[in-house]
This record gives sequence, C-alpha cells and structure tokens, in this order.
Amino acid sequence: MNNSLFRVEVLPFLGLFSALLVATLVGDLLLHALGLVWIGRYLGIPGTLLILLSLWYSLRKRKVVQYGSPQILLKIHENFTWLGALMVFIHAGVHFNAVLPWLATVAMMVNIISGLVGRYLLNRSRRYLAEREEIYRFHGLSQDAVQAKIFWDAVTYELMAKWREVHFPISFVFAVLALGHIISVFLFWEWP
Repeated sequence: MNNSLFRVEVLPFLGLFSALLVATLVGDLLLHALGLVWIGRYLGIPGTLLILLSLWYSLRKRKVVQYGSPQILLKIHENFTWLGALMVFIHAGVHFNAVLPWLATVAMMVNIISGLVGRYLLNRSRRYLAEREEIYRFHGLSQDAVQAKIFWDAVTYELMAKWREVHFPISFVFAVLALGHIISVFLFWEWP
C-alpha cells in the first residue's frame, strides 16, 4: 500500500498546513526575539485585507462579478488567503487575551483546512483514483477486483468530496466571528 491515496495525497496536504503553522511560530518567535511584538498587533489588518481580496475568486465563481480570469483569481485566492492567514495567525500569536479572537482564529484555521481539502486533495484524489483504476485494468484485473483494490481509496475520496457542503458554513462562521472581533477592537481597544 505504498501508493495509497493517504500517502500520496493526504500527507502532502498535511505538510502544507504544517508549513503554515511552522511559519506562524517562526514569525511570532522572530517578532518576540527582535523586540517587535507591537508589529504583530497590527498584522491582523493587512492579513484581513488580503483574505477579503481573495474572496474576489468566490464572487467570480458564483458570477456575482464578471471581471477576472477564474484561473488567475484562483491562484490569487490561494496565495492571498495563505499569506493573510499567516499574518492573522502571527497577529493572534500565543496570547490569551479574550475568547472572541481565539474563536475567530480557530474558525479561520478550520476554514483553511476546509479550503485546502477542496483545492488540493479533492482534485488530486479524483485523478489518483482514475489512474489507479486504469493501471489495475491495464494489468487485466476484473471490475470486481479493481473495485476491491481501490475500495479504501474510494472511501477516502468520498469522505473528502463532502467538503463543499461544509466549507461555506465554516466560512460564514469565521466571517461572523472575525467581524465581531474587529468591532470589539474598535469599541474597546485603547488606540495609541
């Protein structure tokens, strides 16, 4: 099972998400080491703006706006969301000041995982299953034997295919919590 769907597709996805978490920790540690913690306090603003700009892809995909190439907007969506999330995560740091910002941060993390599942795993997994099925058929296996060989990979794929049903509600919860955090900042933060 060296070429299982989990090993070929899920593990690289976990690596990409882990890279975001490691970059967050390194960024936060650097700000602390350099005595620039105050920068982290403001990174939430450009991070949020990048995430908002990345939503142009979703608007284009749903035909709310007509401007922009879907392929280019998808790349912008992926890059802006990753960079924006990195900034917001560094902004959140490891400081436990209030519940609402942490709820928003957790919701953003779940939203990112959901988006990565859709983007990186689902398309690759569909191709992977088709390739495995073709290889087994090429080697002369019957349809039943092919289905038996790819059974667990197909189950994994079917579970991942449900991401669309949860991604939008997760995004909505994140947006509400983030908006609540932003409003509370304007209301309660002692601006310098």
